[in-house]
Amino acid sequence: MILEVNRLTKSYRSGSNELTVLSDITFSAAEKETLSIVGPSGSGKTTLLGLCAGLDHTTSGTVSLCGQALGELDEDARAALRSQHVGFIFQDFQLIPTLTALENVTIPLELQGQSDVQHTARELLTRVGLGDRTHHYPSELSGGEQQRVSIARAFSGRPKILFADEPTGNLDDETGAQVEKLLFELNQEAGTTLIIVTHDLELANKTDRIIRLKGGRVVTDTLTNASTSR
Repeated sequence: MILEVNRLTKSYRSGSNELTVLSDITFSAAEKETLSIVGPSGSGKTTLLGLCAGLDHTTSGTVSLCGQALGELDEDARAALRSQHVGFIFQDFQLIPTLTALENVTIPLELQGQSDVQHTARELLTRVGLGDRTHHYPSELSGGEQQRVSIARAFSGRPKILFADEPTGNLDDETGAQVEKLLFELNQEAGTTLIIVTHDLELANKTDRIIRLKGGRVVTDTLTNASTSR
């Protein structure tokens, strides 16, 4: 398993009060599996994604990512693990505004110390339909174009696992459908494990499995028709 979550609980303390956001979460994800995490606002979806990626620490329980127990790693080791094996796609794109599309996509490649990073980045931007927009800054791109840049960036480091937080949340239906199609195509080509947080059940049903959260707990973990049609 590329991701193993065992009895994860996350609480926050505010003064004398303690708020438990996630409680006793257990699940795993296999290599090349696609999985959606759904649930109402405030159910802990994004918090869970961040804990799985090692962006935050659990209150109790364990997370193992790419064979590494995250609780045993310091911040530098976690960052190195993410740099080598993890990709991210965010609802608000999170491109660096002072860098061009090409420069944004080269960042993971440079962090990994790869050679010929510009050639690889150009190929990926062409693959996502932005071969003629490489020198444009994020402010010069539409929302859909920015998300395609972020998809190219996410896959540029050839991650073993990709976390996507509401990847179509800021896009209109038509643009969202285009981005969705591109995300699944690239993911299948790369053989990456894909974990998506989404409120969009139509998108969720295109993944192999759906984990539904409510009140910070897993209420269902089910296979979809997509898992049986592959």
